[in-house]
Amino acid sequence: MSKLPRTRTVVGCTLLVTALGAGVTACSSSDGNPLSAKPYDAAGQISFSGPTENGKRADPDKPLEVTANGDGRIIDVTAVDATGRYVAGELAADGSRWHSTSPLAADAHYTVRISTEDDDGAQGRKVFTFDTSKSTSKKTLDVTFGPKAGEYGVGQPITADLNHPVKDKVQREIVERALRVDSVPAVEGAWYWVDDKQLHFRPKDYWPAHATIQVHSNLEGVKVGDRLRGGKAKALKITTGDRVEAITDAATHQMTIYKNGAQIKQLPITTGKPGFETRNGVKVVLEKQYFVRMRSETVGIAQGTSDSYDLPVYWATRVTWSGEYVHAAPWSVGSQGYANVSHGCTGMNTSNAEWFYDYVRPGDIVRVVNSNGATMEPFGNGFGDWNVDWTKWRTGSALTGTGTPDVATQQASARLQPTAV
Repeated sequence: MSKLPRTRTVVGCTLLVTALGAGVTACSSSDGNPLSAKPYDAAGQISFSGPTENGKRADPDKPLEVTANGDGRIIDVTAVDATGRYVAGELAADGSRWHSTSPLAADAHYTVRISTEDDDGAQGRKVFTFDTSKSTSKKTLDVTFGPKAGEYGVGQPITADLNHPVKDKVQREIVERALRVDSVPAVEGAWYWVDDKQLHFRPKDYWPAHATIQVHSNLEGVKVGDRLRGGKAKALKITTGDRVEAITDAATHQMTIYKNGAQIKQLPITTGKPGFETRNGVKVVLEKQYFVRMRSETVGIAQGTSDSYDLPVYWATRVTWSGEYVHAAPWSVGSQGYANVSHGCTGMNTSNAEWFYDYVRPGDIVRVVNSNGATMEPFGNGFGDWNVDWTKWRTGSALTGTGTPDVATQQASARLQPTAV
């Protein structure tokens, strides 16, 4: 290999002491500061697998590879497309080879920056740019994030719905790495595959109060499987308000409401009677409805039986899709604070129900304790995500055990994100 000769520079430094005892350092060199020298062109020191001719496009299905020639070694490689998506890669311990480990996107423009070092420790640089060919696949994997943009309680999970099922673990890794969640302030969090077409994201603990959470996908153009590439996804931004928690104690028949950890109100309530016990565990406010007609047939109680009902209900705050609410129950005021007489909902007098309805927002936390009911389902009946402990939650990620660092380790700045593509 041939390269331009470089002159070793001898630097001498003399410590100058003034009459006042203050010290300053003066440095001089024979040919200028060596730290200001530009790196040499490393083109002759490496081989690059990507296209280098103008107009030639790379096959996005093939990995990138950089190999060292002669006496030099590779010390760093970064590959990024025009949208800021980085290509993951592995560098051999001896610096002889780097190769990509994540797929390239179709119809994208990439810049690859390579840093090298020769036997004398001199630094080399080389930059390549290239475009990838367009995808021939008409089938795209589109992602829809939820909830809608707006302000939510600190218990609100993020959802990602896919328009095609993804079952293969390697394909799930590709998808999950491309789904980015940025949070200010920073928290530790992870995705969980609920099924083949839906993922949920939540922090280890609840979101911080007054946080800003932004979600977007880097999947567009990336190969997920045969004849399937990532499609477009609309980015999402939500914020959180105060940390509001309602603790429903089925044994004491009281609901205690906390704001940012401080108790602000306690309300007498009634919960589910024997045979219709209210679910234990953490639920999240789903929606609020001023009026709901509640009929027993919708929960499997036959009309005309002793437990059947058909009631107009006001100030109804929903916490499960199957029909569990916190609502006004003027017919059971005499039992509120003393006994559990409902069919599973949490009932209170009308003025208290109106106050609760006005005070909470979707995403706020409603936690039931000391009920004889089953634990709230994690998925499918609302957001029971918080009833899954953190260790188990992380096993629902396709990236668990792949060597992907924890989010908290990756992000020293005030944000949160899974590994980028």
